[in-house]
Amino acid sequence: MAKLNWGMIGGGEGSQIGPAHRLGAQADGNFVLAAGALDVDAEKGRAYAESLGVAADRAYANWQEMLEGERGREDRVDLVTVATPNSTHFEITKAFLEAGFNVLCEKPMTMTVEEGEEIVRVAEASGKICAVNYCYSAYPMVREMRQMVKTAQIGKVRLVVANFSHGHHGDAGDADNPRVRWRYDPAMAGVSGQFADCGIHALHMASFIAGDEVRSLSADFASTIPSRTLEDDAMVNFRMEGGTVGRLWTSSVAIGRQHGFDIQVFGETGGMRWASEQPNQVFYTPVGGRTQIMEKGEAGLSDEAARLSRVAIAHPEGFPLAVANIYVDLAAAIRGETRNALPSAMDGLRSMAAVYAAVDSAKADGAWVDARPQILR
Repeated sequence: MAKLNWGMIGGGEGSQIGPAHRLGAQADGNFVLAAGALDVDAEKGRAYAESLGVAADRAYANWQEMLEGERGREDRVDLVTVATPNSTHFEITKAFLEAGFNVLCEKPMTMTVEEGEEIVRVAEASGKICAVNYCYSAYPMVREMRQMVKTAQIGKVRLVVANFSHGHHGDAGDADNPRVRWRYDPAMAGVSGQFADCGIHALHMASFIAGDEVRSLSADFASTIPSRTLEDDAMVNFRMEGGTVGRLWTSSVAIGRQHGFDIQVFGETGGMRWASEQPNQVFYTPVGGRTQIMEKGEAGLSDEAARLSRVAIAHPEGFPLAVANIYVDLAAAIRGETRNALPSAMDGLRSMAAVYAAVDSAKADGAWVDARPQILR
């Protein structure tokens, strides 16, 4: 099967997320990096793209040049990944969708709810794929949990407890580090800091596994380092459309925690727990029974989990391969197959609506507010 042409915007040399995308996109032989505008510094971006094997005429100075250069080519890119600063996601994603390209956008998809609604409309009108990189949902054992909920193996879900907390921004002396400061600057990060950065991963995961959407929420935000305008710690309670209760804590000042993303799902007849630092395992407890450890790669898992497991049982599969699983499903979708687990523009919109709802709730001392975008109310 011929490889698909792939283009990347942002994610240049020294980027935190760029290598994960390049490893992930090309891990299974579905994509080849054919074009790129990798850096805000045009010459640096061109040079780095060429060092990765991109032809000189497709190593672009900026995204606008890439859009014009690719739109008229017979071998134009089949997918564009947007891995630029948050404030640029909307403009770039919209422009490429309108020009008829499939897009994978880093989260958050947009900076406002209105922008998110516009991306949903543009994606629907274009007929192209607009996916959002909620890559944690692509770990094989997360897909197994989702399948267990879908097949009622733990009964109706009553409660979800999600957590994404780390301590890497907990040093007040590091508050002016440019790599840290922008995350708490409204001009660059938007209306929310930690919740928009990490909390929406946990919120998306709760909906993804439970098979339900957040209806309302109550939030408490804190800026524990006084120089920060936006929150570095948040507690969010939420209720889902189907009645499931949710609890979510996210923090960047939890010193001693490293990655800190885990989720627990409690149903009528059983409970499950998964943690990103031990992603190969799900702890499953049937009501009245003993806790079992389910391992990635073992016999008896669902097809959804098995098809995304690349290496034998007991061998770890990490973050870049979770990103790779997003690209596996994108390649299949581009080729015309159905992939219902791909995080969509609608997921990106729901996340941004939840961010704004949490901000409003926190300002109102935790008042319960509607977390749905206006077009879904």
